[in-house]
Amino acid sequence: MTGFNLHPVHVYGLTETYGPITKGYQLGAWQQLPDKERYGRMARQGHGFVTSLPVRVVKTDQSEGVLIDVKKDGKEIGEILFLGNISARGYYKDEKATRKLFAGGWQHSGDLAVWHPDNAIQILDRAKDIIISGGENISSVALESIIVTHPDILECGVAGIAHEKWGESPKAFITVKAGKNLSQETFIQWCRDHPGMSRFMVPTECEVVNELPKTSTGKIRKNILRQWAKGDRSAGSE
Repeated sequence: MTGFNLHPVHVYGLTETYGPITKGYQLGAWQQLPDKERYGRMARQGHGFVTSLPVRVVKTDQSEGVLIDVKKDGKEIGEILFLGNISARGYYKDEKATRKLFAGGWQHSGDLAVWHPDNAIQILDRAKDIIISGGENISSVALESIIVTHPDILECGVAGIAHEKWGESPKAFITVKAGKNLSQETFIQWCRDHPGMSRFMVPTECEVVNELPKTSTGKIRKNILRQWAKGDRSAGSE
């Protein structure tokens, strides 16, 4: 895109934030970085808009409404919180939902992210889509982004399945490119050999499907994938 003088800018927001509330502010110094690192920084959700307070990422094991920021090391995972002039005041005539939304005095997003040393945030997943395997948090989004680099895979969606030893493990639902075939054994071995995939992230199962369930805007319906992972194939079949 940049070769055509098109410069993408990443923004992020919710219905409850009146549209985007963060922006990936790009720095001129990034032009000196290797492409992979520069694009990685451009893909972050960035910093809060000037019309809001700085965005926060807090630990997910909150208790008694106490909000504790995660370390700004790009590794510790927490929930994104907002506050500012473009945050919602609450839900209309729903005090219970409003109290939950603003637990601890900040608006909760339900999105999990890391916080980088330069204060930029980077989303990993929705809280309900995180897979916890043997005490390790696995971002389905991060895992999917690696899996789709396989030369034969067109699309991928990941959901958690029950695992006798680890409690939960990833299962990949994939579609393959025209004329390609991919066995579960070959796929899992490819994952094990991938340098960017930690051992605990390797899916224990893989299923090739004709089509992934999607919303009208093209987003993968993770709620349907979770049902498929439980063996309910009637979900999303309409």
